Amino acid sequence: MKYVFFSDLHGSAYAARFLPEIDAKECPEKIILLGDLLYHGPRNDLPRDYDTKEVTSILNSMKTRFLAVRGNCDAEVDQMVLEFPIMADFMPLSLGSRTAFVTHGHLYNTDSLPPMNPGDLLIHGHTHLKLCVPFGNDNHYLNPGSASIPKDDDFGSYMVWEDGIFTWKKLDGTVVKEERL
Repeated sequence: MKYVFFSDLHGSAYAARFLPEIDAKECPEKIILLGDLLYHGPRNDLPRDYDTKEVTSILNSMKTRFLAVRGNCDAEVDQMVLEFPIMADFMPLSLGSRTAFVTHGHLYNTDSLPPMNPGDLLIHGHTHLKLCVPFGNDNHYLNPGSASIPKDDDFGSYMVWEDGIFTWKKLDGTVVKEERL
């Protein structure tokens, strides 16, 4: 089983154009979109090649490849143009022997935890920072960073989970770091 986690696209056609390549190269079971798909929000600068119509077209062309949760910049009007569900605040996801609580991060995060068991994982975007931080009782918080507006460096990123290993990659597939959990 393999999953790709992709977050905080914020309407960047530049970043969205990588999705078909990433899907073909990684061959995941699904790509998990962690919210903030079409709009950049009032606090962010416009991302590279901001074009929500092109992003919508790319996402809809891949609609069977995605599972998604709602970000704080996603609204019901976005759901009207996207042909796959994006309005769930969270989803549980089985990752081998662990359960991941997958969300965007604006409602549930390490300061506002969902109900979690020892060993469970919390995966969210929202902060635009690539992270793997232990907390609680063998719990970990993981963040793939932002595909379009990274806050910790100058490159967009995504995260792959396969066989207990999380790998953070630049949009071009270059490995940034790995963590075995």
